[in-house]
Amino acid sequence: MKSGNLLFLFTALMLVFAPWVVHARQPLTLSSNNEASAKAATSTAEGPSSAMNSLAEADAPAAVYSPGADSLGIVLDLLDDDIRFPTLPYYTYGSGLGITSPDSTFRMNIRFRMQNRSTLNLNDGRDDTVEGVVRRLRLRFDGFVGNPKFLYAIQLSFSPGDVGTLRDGDGINIIRDAMFFYRPNPRINLGFGQTKLPGNRQRLNSSGALQLTDRSINNARFTIDRDYGVHAYYLNEYDDAFSWNIKTAVSTGNGRNWTRNLSTDLAYTGRVEVMPFGEMGMFFEGDIRRNQTPKLLLSATYHLNQGAQRTGGQTGGSLFDTRDLTSFFFDGMFKYQGFSAMYAYMLRSVDGTAITAEFPDQMMLSNLAPDLIMPAVGSYSAVFAGDGHDVQLSYLFRSNYELITRYSVQTVLRDVAAVYPDRNQLSFGVTRYIWEHSLKLQGEVTRTRSDWRFGNQPDREDWYLRFQVEIGI
Repeated sequence: MKSGNLLFLFTALMLVFAPWVVHARQPLTLSSNNEASAKAATSTAEGPSSAMNSLAEADAPAAVYSPGADSLGIVLDLLDDDIRFPTLPYYTYGSGLGITSPDSTFRMNIRFRMQNRSTLNLNDGRDDTVEGVVRRLRLRFDGFVGNPKFLYAIQLSFSPGDVGTLRDGDGINIIRDAMFFYRPNPRINLGFGQTKLPGNRQRLNSSGALQLTDRSINNARFTIDRDYGVHAYYLNEYDDAFSWNIKTAVSTGNGRNWTRNLSTDLAYTGRVEVMPFGEMGMFFEGDIRRNQTPKLLLSATYHLNQGAQRTGGQTGGSLFDTRDLTSFFFDGMFKYQGFSAMYAYMLRSVDGTAITAEFPDQMMLSNLAPDLIMPAVGSYSAVFAGDGHDVQLSYLFRSNYELITRYSVQTVLRDVAAVYPDRNQLSFGVTRYIWEHSLKLQGEVTRTRSDWRFGNQPDREDWYLRFQVEIGI
């Protein structure tokens, strides 16, 4: 669908919902050239309602508010009453369909996002396949109730890849985010509920803001993903000045919508982000803003999951016994005039043996390798422990075509090398942006190699060719 048709649809919806305040607009970008407007939007609001004025009482530094700049927290633009959220990452070219009550004591934005993809899988040692799937189908609601300091964010998912396979005793897994936020001032954001933990950079980016059709093999294995808990963020971002954020969370450690084998063990997460040259648009990949000055992000996350019950902490299958897991992430991102470079390092270690067994007293030395301990009988499961590196480069042409390449290396811990292979992945992609990340066409070719250090399984080299359409508001 062309952007002109989308704008026509939005205009029709505005007429239908009148006299409610309805918006579907271009992203707000404030620069040093209109600092007065930035101050009006953040610190000297003069609006018709007490709800707006209560937000404006908090002091706020002049800053740049860019597409997807969630880390800056809520922005109340008095010209059209737009709200952006603090800790729930997403990318949007606009702000969806918004409804505000006449007395400004209630606001709801409605957004949707859809990814349709077709893939040709060229499998080593197995039959080739053709796959057509709705990879992601998301519906999101966010806004405030009573006062713009009290915010909510809800995201639901409906595609098979999002919901997963149901097991006996499990509820349907459609809830991705369900958060209440309290924002006493523009720097402090407090959240309670289920959402993404402040983990690795690529996971924090929305899947709708990726340059390739999906995240890397390292993100798939090492991410700490979503969890239920409390969040506390201190945000300090500026346009062209040194900026930094501190983000923390205490959560259950079991992942989203977990209802089995409850315990008192918790997970603790802390993240630091530094931007020496100012805010850069870190919540979307690539330099789609075409920053006219160099922008750099350096960030690190430490995560401790005590008594983890799953092979990946918040993700993966169940373990036969709990383990304490430690994760570390380091991210670097550089953007300048259409060029973008990203690097990521991810590590997960385990306290004790990584393999858990149905009969733990039946562990013995394996004949696969010296000093390798494996179960002699019964079933077993293993923590995915090891480390990985991602490097991603891209350039966006003036025609809005972008070339992207990514290389990933993944090395598993020796203790689980008979359970999981070492892998590396090389991808090349072309993306055509029609309406920024909200409407784009993507093509990708990827080669994934799996090498087994121990065991009798054959090494493999698989390829896929993929076309994907992303659309949303």
